[in-house]
Amino acid sequence: MGDLLSLNRSLDQELHALIRGVSLECLVCGEFVLRLPDGEIFCPECGCSLERAAAKIGDAGRVTAGSGD
Repeated sequence: MGDLLSLNRSLDQELHALIRGVSLECLVCGEFVLRLPDGEIFCPECGCSLERAAAKIGDAGRVTAGSGD
């Protein structure tokens, strides 16, 4: 159970670093992310995105995966 809690804590820290702009690394594939003008964070490699508006509310944000086409 301790490993699961530490994994959750480290993912939470990485997510907050990505939102703050400290990290530029995609949490899914490790490639560089793009910051779009509307504040969304997008990974062109795997298609994941993080909506900035959801993150401002204190939520972790909605993470979506692309279709991979």
